[in-house]
Parts: sequence; C-alpha cells; structure tokens
Amino acid sequence: MLATLRRLVNEVNAARDLNQALEIIVRRVKQEMTADVCSVYLLDPASDHYVLMASDGLNPAAVGRVRFPRGEGLVSLVGETEEPINLDNAPDHPRYRYIAETGEARYHAFLGVPIIHHRQVMGILVVRQHSQRLFAEDEVSFLLTVASQLAGAIAHAEASGGIQLPGDGSIMRRPLEGLPGAPGVGIGTAVVVYPPATLEAVPDRHATDVEAEVAAFEQALAAARGEIEELARRLDSALSPEDRALFHAYQLMLGSRSLRDKVVERIRAGSWAAAALRDTIQAHARVFEEMDDAYLSERADDIRDLGRRVLMHLQSGAVRKMDYPRHTVLVGEAISVTMLSEVPLERLAGMVSATGSISSHVAILARALGIPAVVGADDLPVSRIDGRELVVDGYQGRVYVSPTESVRKEYQRLAREEQELAAGLEALRDEPAVTPDGIRVPLYANTGLLSDITPSLTRGAEGVGLYRTEFPFMIRNRFPGEEEQRRIYRQVLESFAPAPVVLRTLDIGGDKVLPYFPIDEDNPFLGWRGIRITLDHPEIFVVQLRAILRASAGLDNLRLLLPMVSHVGEVDEALRLLRRVHGELTDKGEAVTLPPVGIMVEVPSTVYQMDDLAPRVDFFSIGTNDLTQYLLAVDRNNPRVASLYDALHPAVLRAVAQVVAGAQRHGKPVGVCGEMAGDPAAAILLLGMGVASLSTAAASLARIKWVIRNFSVAEARDLLDQALLMEDSRTIRRFLEERLDRAGLGGLVRAGK
Repeated sequence: MLATLRRLVNEVNAARDLNQALEIIVRRVKQEMTADVCSVYLLDPASDHYVLMASDGLNPAAVGRVRFPRGEGLVSLVGETEEPINLDNAPDHPRYRYIAETGEARYHAFLGVPIIHHRQVMGILVVRQHSQRLFAEDEVSFLLTVASQLAGAIAHAEASGGIQLPGDGSIMRRPLEGLPGAPGVGIGTAVVVYPPATLEAVPDRHATDVEAEVAAFEQALAAARGEIEELARRLDSALSPEDRALFHAYQLMLGSRSLRDKVVERIRAGSWAAAALRDTIQAHARVFEEMDDAYLSERADDIRDLGRRVLMHLQSGAVRKMDYPRHTVLVGEAISVTMLSEVPLERLAGMVSATGSISSHVAILARALGIPAVVGADDLPVSRIDGRELVVDGYQGRVYVSPTESVRKEYQRLAREEQELAAGLEALRDEPAVTPDGIRVPLYANTGLLSDITPSLTRGAEGVGLYRTEFPFMIRNRFPGEEEQRRIYRQVLESFAPAPVVLRTLDIGGDKVLPYFPIDEDNPFLGWRGIRITLDHPEIFVVQLRAILRASAGLDNLRLLLPMVSHVGEVDEALRLLRRVHGELTDKGEAVTLPPVGIMVEVPSTVYQMDDLAPRVDFFSIGTNDLTQYLLAVDRNNPRVASLYDALHPAVLRAVAQVVAGAQRHGKPVGVCGEMAGDPAAAILLLGMGVASLSTAAASLARIKWVIRNFSVAEARDLLDQALLMEDSRTIRRFLEERLDRAGLGGLVRAGK
C-alpha cells in the first residue's frame, strides 16, 4: 500500500491543477481497488451542498451537476458522521438517494470516507461496485489514507480559488487559517516575494580564473552590504535604535570575516564563486537548522536570504526592482525582515507568511510598524496568488484570497469601524480608568521596543506593566554589555517616570532563543527557559540586575519581575543574587535602592503555591498566554491546535480567580499582562475578580479603558459568577459579547476579534 500511495502522491503533485489531480485520484483508486466506480464530492461552503467534482465510472455529464444538500443522501451522511460508511447494498439504506443522471442504478456496494482538514470536512471520497459485498478492512484503510493525502491539496486549492464549479461558475473557497502576527485589518493586492536567486540550483563548476572569481564575489558582497545599509536608512525615521540594531546584525553577517574567508578559501580550492558561496551559506545555515528549534530555524532562513542577495549580485550585478501597488499585501513562504523593509511603508497594507511564529522577528517588526499580519499560514498557496486581492485579518489570523463581495464589504465596514472607534476612543486618552462605582484600575502598556514608548504615552498608558528585556538580546549577535543595557532601561524608566515600569528579567527559551546562545531541546516549552536559564548562568543574570539597578538610580519607579517561576527555591535564589548586587553597588557609593519584586504566574504550579510565594514577593503578574498554554496543553504557536487555545476556558478563569484570591489573602496586588488583558470580553471578568491592574499592547488601551468606564465592579462580579457556571469557552464568550452589545460596546468586540 505504501508503494502505491507513494506513486499516487507523486502523480498528484505533478498535476497542473486540482481538477487534474482529482481525475488522477479517481482513476488510480478505482484501478488499485478493482472497483467499478470512484468519485470525489467536495463541499461547497456557499451553497452547503456536496458537489460531484470527479468520477471514473459514473456518467461524465454528471460531474459538476450532481449535488447533495446536507442531510440528504449517503454522501451527506458520511460528512455528518465524519467516519467511513461501508454498505453491501446501498439502495437498501434509508438515506440512499437515487440520481438518474449518474447512471448508478446498477451499483450496490458503497464505501465512502470523509476528506477532513483541520477538523473541517472538505469532501467525500466514494468507491462503488456492482456486486453486493462489504469492502475489506485494508480497502477501507487504503481509502482513508488517500483521503488524508487529498485533504491538504483541496484546502490549498480552495483557498486560492482553484476549484471552479462547472455548473454555475461559482468558486468554492474558505479562508486560510494562520496565527495572528500583528493586529488589524488589511485589504490590498498580493505581491509574492521570493528569493531572486536560488542557491540550491547553483551547479558545481571549476574556476577558470581564480582571481576574477574572488573579485566578483567581493564586489557582490559589497553590493549586498550596501543594499542592506540603504534599507536601514529608508526605515531610519520609523524605527527606534533597538529596531535598527537588527539591520546592523545583518550588516555584521555580510561583513563577517568568517563568511568572506570561507568563500574565498573554497574559490582558491578550485570552485567558482557561486558554488563557493552556496556551500558556505548552507554550512552556516545548517548549524542553526540542525538544532531543531523554531527560532533558530528562522535565523537560518535569514542567512539564506542574505546569501541569495549576494548570489543575485554575482549573477546580474543589480537587484531586481519591484513595483508595489498602492495597497500592497506582502506574501511569501518565509518573509524576512529585509523583504518587509523593501516595501515603502505608505504602500504596505498587510503581510502574510506561510511560516513563522508570533514571536518571529518579522512579526515583531510588523507590530512595531502597525502592519496587520498573519504568520504560520501553512496552507498558503504562494505560487498562485500574486496579484490577487487579499483580506488580512490580523486579529483572528485569517486570510481571504479573492474575497467575495460580501466578505470584502464586511471587512471594509470593519476597517471603517476601527477608524471610527479609534477616533471615538481618542477622547478617552486623558480620562482615568475608573469604573462607574468609583474603582480605579490602572492601565499599563506591554512593550519591549523603544519605538513603543511614544505610542504608549500618547494612548494613555499609566506606566509599563511589562517590559520584555529579552528583545534587546534577540536583535544582537552577542550579549549586550552592562552599559548598553543600562542605557536602554534608563530610557524606558525616564520616559514614564514617575509612573511605574515593570522590567521583566531575561526570559528566553521556548520560542525565544538567542542565535548566539543555542538551546537544543526536544520540548523547549517545558525545558530550559526563563528564570531557569538565568539562575543557571548567574554571570548573565548578575550583569542584567546590575544594569537594571543602576538605570533606576534616582527615579524610584522600577518594579522587577521574575519570569517562569515554578517553585519557591527559584525566588529565594533570585532574591539572594539581587541583594548581593545591591550590596556591591552601594559599597561602591552608587545611590541604588532595592525595587519591589514580583513574579510571573504562568506555570500551573504557582497557582497552588500562593500562600508560600506571597510572603516572599511584593506583587504578582499573571502571564495568561503561557498559563493558558500550559493549563490546556496547547502550543499557542501551532496552527493545528490554535483553535483549542482560549483564555476564556473555564479552567483558565478558575485558575486566575484562585491566584487573585490567594494574593488578596496576603494583601498583595495582582496584575494581568497577557493577551487576556487586551480582550474586552475577558477584561470584564478580570474586573470582577478584583485584578489590581491590566497591562496590554498600546493599541488596546483605549478599548479596555472604555470597558472599565462602562461596567461597575458589582456588575462585573455578577457576570463572573454566571460565567464560572458555564462549561466551555465558546458559551462564555458569546455570553460576554452579548453583554458588550447591550452596553453599546459591540464594536469593541468586533474590532478586537
């Protein structure tokens, strides 16, 4: 069976389009199973009918014409049950429906299996025979396996509008599902970007003139370096020094003696420049790629991108210039930071990448630039959508290719609502976040980029609830020194003084790994990360603590936050190091003070240790992103299980409520700094729990302030009590959205979903 499937997959992959692929499948399956008929029915989302799209054995005129509405026929029954149906005499079944034009009256045996992709039934694969018999177990297994192979191809074709119904010409289409890389709605024309030169295609060739090859390579290297410098200059006004450091890292790669010397060494060994470059780049990339880590894998793509740029100059001596439409949606298999930076900012309406995570550099840059983005859209039909209209839903992580008129109008309306809502919320910028019954709930900003400071201040942030200190580490090719760190932290603290600023100590590991500090683990989210790393490397932790304390001298607005705490010993050791650093600095005459210290509640074990932890710290900050991920055992960066990730899950709500109650017993305040704090529906429940403060992205501050000013604590507590009696997150969310609608705040929900 495996050999047959391999041949079938190869034939399908070589097909020019899905229609031809379906014809290959029905012909080959019929042949392999010695069946009399093999047919494929696809579900048309627009009409909610199963449509006969290909058949070997039925009347060819029936293809595209025969339809089964949901609830009718055996084909529909397979879709309803989502499992195989194996019948020895189909006409005897009560759901059998005779269709004269298919010519199927003489067929008795029926086997139908569902074609399922990401929990959605895409269609049904059916085989029939004249004789009355049940198909054998291995035949059922074979057909199920073929259906599973077919599912991805159908989803790919549907997303790109590749399935045209012969009957009425309508197109079967579903939105592409990915991860929300950066919030917002973008509507524009797809511009597919791809490396202009393919390193893998470079042939081996002997250098006939070694010195000429060396000179050509060095000229191409210099040209590529100049190109990166030009991109950095173009974005100079839009990015902070921290963001520009990423381009500096690219320049360092291109200026690396290691890269240059290895290529020249290979040329002098007899290879022509292009192959020498290919081998060197692949060797550099392989070092990262073999570590089997998502973040490092993305860095390997960056290295290859730079290598292709050099190769392009080797081949042509000039960079291919692209014309970007007025509203450009940048699309690619793996969009790099440089690809994104090449588009004039005033023309960039959105970005869609088939790969990447919400913490990838390109997603971080998209958020910093305010560009709606979807990443991890693994069904993205990159090669087939250049020039097509796209709708990018950066809230839900969805992409619509060649949207229908109704979808386009709905998102245009949503975009207008966003603009109107933003204008209406502008008036709240300087108003306090106070409930109708007089309870003040401070609203802070989450940040990690210096470029976020001004937007946070202009949108009414009352301080910083979470400053991610790992960002300055991530955009360098080495650990930043103590003085470098001090300057960064000082700028943040001064910008918000006297308002509080919560600096979280270095939180790497999981999907946040430094390229110069590789971590190779089978399960990084449950491995070496957060406080575990910094305690194991006090030489890194102590330098950061010293920089943080020195940066706070004379300001008195620093709050220190420890990430990924799972037991009290970690807190005790971190506090010991903090006191040691403080003592060393005061002994040198520096006017530093010990700041209030808090811990992140993001590991389930801390939920049950509040009575032990509370006496040791001054405050708690709930990281709902990781807490939700760990409680639900869902990798939030994995699109296959993204639908299971929901902070309104009853277990998450009960855990958060338990943390707040435990902290309140000891008189310690609790804030929330995860994405839950920026969700208007969730904010109501957090208000009812008695959370002391909320910290979210600057773009969400005004929405959450509107919620706080329109729901009393008493009303929020009542809604919380009702929500905690509900059994699933969908019911809870519908319940809260209805209350927001009744309060006249439905726009907050729609613009934030």
